[in-house]
Parts: sequence; C-alpha cells; structure tokens
Amino acid sequence: MYKGDAPLHRPRPQHVSTKMKSFLNVQDLGNLAEALAEAREIKQDRYKHVGLGRNKTALLVFFNNSLRTRLSTQKAAQNLGMNVIVLDVNAGAWKLETERGVIMDGDRSEHLLEAIPVMGSYCDVIGIRSFAGLTDRAYDYAETVYHQFVRYSGRPVFAMETATVHPLQAFADLITIEEHRRKPRPKVVLTWAPHPRALPQAVPNSFAQWMNAADVDFVITHPRGYELDPAFAGNAPVEYDQMKAFEGADFIYAKNWSCPGVTRPEDYGRILDDYHEMASWTVSARQMAVTDNARFMHCLPVRRGMIVTDEVIEAPTSLVIPEAANREISATVVLKRILEGM
Repeated sequence: MYKGDAPLHRPRPQHVSTKMKSFLNVQDLGNLAEALAEAREIKQDRYKHVGLGRNKTALLVFFNNSLRTRLSTQKAAQNLGMNVIVLDVNAGAWKLETERGVIMDGDRSEHLLEAIPVMGSYCDVIGIRSFAGLTDRAYDYAETVYHQFVRYSGRPVFAMETATVHPLQAFADLITIEEHRRKPRPKVVLTWAPHPRALPQAVPNSFAQWMNAADVDFVITHPRGYELDPAFAGNAPVEYDQMKAFEGADFIYAKNWSCPGVTRPEDYGRILDDYHEMASWTVSARQMAVTDNARFMHCLPVRRGMIVTDEVIEAPTSLVIPEAANREISATVVLKRILEGM
C-alpha cells in the first residue's frame, strides 16, 4: 500500500499514463500506485507496447561497468520495439574531458560538450551511467555529467545510475517489495555492510528516497559517520544498533556505501573503519533471526562473506534474483513513459 492508495487488495486502478521528459528521481515517475499498476501489466505482457518504439533509437552510454543495467535496459528498449545502440565510453570511444576551461593537452581527445550533441543526433532517447568520482562532493552531488546530457543532447535523458542515484534499481526494488509483501505496511530496513573498496552512495540514496515515498515503515542502520544526505534520507529514523533495527523487519536491504561527507566534507568518499573490524555488520543468520522471517535484498553484484553470508543469500527468503529480473520491468515502464512524452 502506498501513500494515498487504497487497501492492498482492492481492484487494480485504471492506469493513466504519465509522460516524462527525463528520469532521475522518484518524483519524475509521478503516482507510485499507478506506476506499480503499469509494472504489473507490463510483466504480464512485456511486448504489449512493442509498436511504441518503432523507428526510435535508444542510446545507452556507459562510463562505468555494468551487467544488470546494460542487459535489462537493452531488453526493455527491445520490448518496446526500439533500436538500441550501446556505447562503452572506456572501451570504444575517445577519452572524454568533462571539465570546462581546461587545456586539453593530456590523454583526453574529445570534450563532452562536443560529444553530447553528436550522440544526440544519432538517437531519440539517451540513457546515462556515470558513477561518482568520490573526490569532489560538490561536483558529484551537482550531477554534473547527467545535467550536461540533459542540457546539450536535445533528447530525453534517463539515469542508468549516476553520481548520487540509481532510480531504475530503486523502482525495481519497490516492485519486488510490492510482489512479496505480507502486510499492508511492512518494515523495511536499509543496512550498511562492510566492503573492501569505497563505494558511491547512489543505491542507498535512491532506495531511501523511494522508500520514503512509499507507505512502509522504513529504518536506516549504519555505523556513525555514514549518514546519508538528508535530501535522500529525509526524516527516516537512523538506528545505529543494527540488531535493534532488524527486530521485526519484513525486508532487509543490505548495501555498502562510503562516507557521504554530510557532517565532515573532508571525509567524503572515505572508508571510515577497517572492514575487518566491521565484520559484525555482515548480514548473517544471527541478524536475520530477530526479523519477522524477513526477505533479503541486494542490488548485486554482492561480495559474499562481506555484505552477506552464503546461508542468507541462498535461503528461500533471498530475493536477489527476482529483484534483478524486475530491472527489465522498471526500465520498460520508464522508457514507455518517455516515448509517450515525445
């Protein structure tokens, strides 16, 4: 059940299409009940709208590695009858400069400000995947690369993960929770877990943002110093005792993230503690035992033995595979709405 929605088992509402020009945050999707109803319809017939993208081309631009995002978004575009061009910037293009005012005397041969309008001339819709650099918080949180595409491409742009958000993942997470909820207002816990590398905050930011928009009992748990930006965490309660946060939970969403630098900007992108010393935060049977037989979720890829134990991720309550499969559905809904707005 979602804010403003009627009880969970009422007849499905008649879908009213929401046209989109870009997709970055949950607000861009509009009413969540309608979006979830549309996702259910698409899941029943993925090719119902195959004519919508006829003679349209989606350009998927990857500045970073991808497995689920690349495959699911390409499949979603094909579900709608679109042509798809995939560009791996690091493997199949000139190295791109993103900063203004620089003297390009290094190994970067082309500026993004010329590359973007060229890309736009070959397609109708552009998807962007560009991770945070984790060195300049202001640059990352301004979503500089994404907004350059919005400004200079002349095409609708959607985020396939950016410096601060991963909305296609969060939408798929919400679809998965809707499919597996056992009560009208489940308790959903986002938990930090250890990792050997510094990771961006995009996935936890989006998950928090989307859970705050949904009618769930949402709690965030992490060690002190890892507080998410209030723009995404909102008023969600933070519980620093992981075991207490897990009590009675229906869904556990595990994810590592580096320091967001909210209170100490100089710590942005850092790992604040040796991950060996944080092993107690790894999601194991010990934590899951205090939940209400909670479903385990993670965006993948996942480092077993660090984020989660084999026992938990392989249990019948693990949703990581259905969750990944729903990436195709979330991307299909988003692309459909963008096409309807053209």
